[in-house]
Parts: sequence; structure tokens; C-alpha cells
Amino acid sequence: MAAARRPFTVEELCAELPDVGRATVFRTVRLLVDTEVLCRVVIEDGTVRYQLSAGEHHHHLVCSCCGSLQDFVDPALDRLVEAGAAARDFALAGHSIELYGVCAACQMPRHTD
Repeated sequence: MAAARRPFTVEELCAELPDVGRATVFRTVRLLVDTEVLCRVVIEDGTVRYQLSAGEHHHHLVCSCCGSLQDFVDPALDRLVEAGAAARDFALAGHSIELYGVCAACQMPRHTD
């Protein structure tokens, strides 16, 4: 997982670990998400990918072109989410936010020589 160049699916992880049972891989990924070692990220098309966690509560910028993920921390945004939940008498247990768009590298015009 640490060597993954990009966020991965459980299916990709299973393919990389043919000697490990599929159920074991799924249980391990869930445990690593629950212990915040891995981040669970929902991609724009609805698929779920995983990456190593940055260790603190954060959100993700997801590039629709190349699939790259960037972590971002925004305490003000978190306070707004918490206040919105509290205003509705909702006991918030957690939240995640993915913002979809195009990363800086994919926005750069490609030069053809």
C-alpha cells in the first residue's frame, strides 16, 4: 500500500496479493480505514479507492482527468459542517468531503512540437 503510486481499489490490492484470501484483504482494508491508517475516497463515478492517511482529519481534491488526489485541511469548513449538523439537532459522528475538478497539471496546455 505504501508503494502505491495512486489511490487503489480493493480489487487491485487483491490482484497484487494472489496468495492472500479476498475476505482477508477486505477485512484488513476495513480495519486500516477504521484505525485511520487508510483513507476511503469516493471517486466522482462512485467507485471507492484507498490511500495512506495523512494522519489528521482532511478532505480530498479529486482530479477528474488523471485521478490524482490531493489532501486539504480546512478548519473553517469543518466548523461549518459541525454547526450545520448541530443546528438540525444532529449528532455528527464524522464527515468526509471530496471536491471534484481538474488538477493544475491537467489544466496546463499540452504542447505538441
